[in-house]
Amino acid sequence: MYKKSNFKKRSQMMNEAKRRKIQESPSPDYPIELPELRRMIIVIDYDFGKTVHILKCMKTNRIDLFKVYSDGKLWKDGIGFSKILQGIRKSLPRVRAL
Repeated sequence: MYKKSNFKKRSQMMNEAKRRKIQESPSPDYPIELPELRRMIIVIDYDFGKTVHILKCMKTNRIDLFKVYSDGKLWKDGIGFSKILQGIRKSLPRVRAL
């Protein structure tokens, strides 16, 4: 004869213990309010004279997206940080070896 498993009963008891633990613990603190200016990237290029570009990453309604202003003009609205860095990489051309 096979032994009967108590898996269903054990899983119900575990779920009940988890619920009890959540209810008894204090409620978590909500995240702090993010500042309007979240990140600033300054690119200084000395290859063909000094050029300075300032990228301001502003807060949006999503935590992982930014509204980006490049030199005071809106560049992109709702863009992730890796895409910002990709745009910087693509905008800086390679300089051929002399």
